[in-house]
Amino acid sequence: MDLLIDNKSGLPIYDQIYSQIKAQIISGDLQQDEPLPSIRGLAKDLRISVITTKRAYDELEREGFIYTVAGKGCFVAPKNVELLREENLKMIESYIEKIAQLAASCNLSRDDITEMIGLIWEEKP
Repeated sequence: MDLLIDNKSGLPIYDQIYSQIKAQIISGDLQQDEPLPSIRGLAKDLRISVITTKRAYDELEREGFIYTVAGKGCFVAPKNVELLREENLKMIESYIEKIAQLAASCNLSRDDITEMIGLIWEEKP
């Protein structure tokens, strides 16, 4: 599992860990029941506080992306299709907001954007 911490990003370190692990689970890079590094081990590898790593893992567990087995560690939870759908919908909404902002700055109408999406959609295999 590859995690990169960017001290210049402005995002809290726990949020960077949380976001990257979550993205790897959603993309399938981390598979169901795959063990995650121990909290202490990950903290040591990233040279950060154990508390920071624990906070990221706690958030992932609270949202259903990982589960903990006492004495064994943390593992990738079985994919909850509805949870993944909701995550994807949030991502789509975020992209649409960015598209709307860019379109407004270029004086594009809603019809222009709809036409562009239609053309792109038709090109899909």
